[in-house]
Amino acid sequence: MQTEVVKLDPEKPDLAVIKQASELIAAGGLVAIPTETVYGIACRVESASLTKLNRLKGRSPEKYYTLHLHSKDEIKNYVPAIGLQGQKLIKNALPGPLTIVFGLTPQDIEKQRNSFPKDVFENLYKDSSIGIRCPDHPVASKLLQLTPCPVVVPSANLTGKPPAVKTDEVLACFSGQIELVLDAGECKYKTGSSVVKVGKKGVEIIRVGAYPQKSLEYLSQIKFLFVCTGNTCRSPIAKGLFGKYLAEKIGCRIDQLEKIGYKILSAGTSGIIGMPASAEAVTACAARGSYITAHRSTALTKLLIDQADCVYAMSNAHRQQILALSPGAADKCFLLAENVDIPDPIGQPQEVYDRCADLIEKAVKKRISELKI
Repeated sequence: MQTEVVKLDPEKPDLAVIKQASELIAAGGLVAIPTETVYGIACRVESASLTKLNRLKGRSPEKYYTLHLHSKDEIKNYVPAIGLQGQKLIKNALPGPLTIVFGLTPQDIEKQRNSFPKDVFENLYKDSSIGIRCPDHPVASKLLQLTPCPVVVPSANLTGKPPAVKTDEVLACFSGQIELVLDAGECKYKTGSSVVKVGKKGVEIIRVGAYPQKSLEYLSQIKFLFVCTGNTCRSPIAKGLFGKYLAEKIGCRIDQLEKIGYKILSAGTSGIIGMPASAEAVTACAARGSYITAHRSTALTKLLIDQADCVYAMSNAHRQQILALSPGAADKCFLLAENVDIPDPIGQPQEVYDRCADLIEKAVKKRISELKI
């Protein structure tokens, strides 16, 4: 076999050449393609083609490859239920140099088993999970778009050897063993994609690549913001109870939430800074198993709103103040108790605070039940 090498302008790639490559892959051939990280070998997801790929790379057939998609909008076809952190990584980091391994429930696995041919399903899903990548390279993206079958694109190297970042390195390993190389010059990052696994217990960083660890932690962190007036009564209670029930849902301690990627904040529209939660609010929270003695009030700012993934207001007046500061927050800003204002207990006896805490607790439980973790 002679390996054909076709040069392409990455900014204006020849669609006829890419179409030829896609037809070759669909027919079971192997094509080396550029991505923003390294060169990869594009291969159809079917046992015969994958066996050929494993032999070429010297890779064990027990290991599974990552599915490559041309658009992040396609991910929902392969992962029926995506949790908050997965959604945020998709939004912030894709397309880009990141591989996300999604854990699936037994119910979702059965759904996927019935959605694909047996051969495709068994070669994509391993240990109730699937790895997905959306490369940010015009040649790779267009090729994946034009190829009418699922495709994997492992790095173009022998197992255990450095990945190829330019065509000469691909040919040094595989000349005469693959049908075609699409040459679009040297790869941008010259290192593999970062790999993370998302599940109920947060984001596990499997491999640090083009994205450093701190960036991955930042890109996947979910921030909840609770807003009232003075930030000494209602929103501290809501923050405390939300943390308690979120930790129960995830199956961790409250003090572990931030470590696994969930940050809960509160703020007040009045601009008061540094005040502790009222004694009555502390008592009401403690009676419900949440402790807010360390709380100090924070002023609501546009930055806090913009950085939050979900904002809960205690009343419609608070919601209007939030949107006045940040009009773009309309789609993520809600009344905590849906269409009901939670009245301010400030200056009232303990029993009023207790009734307020009851309202907040009921609303928090409902909001927690709605979250996809």
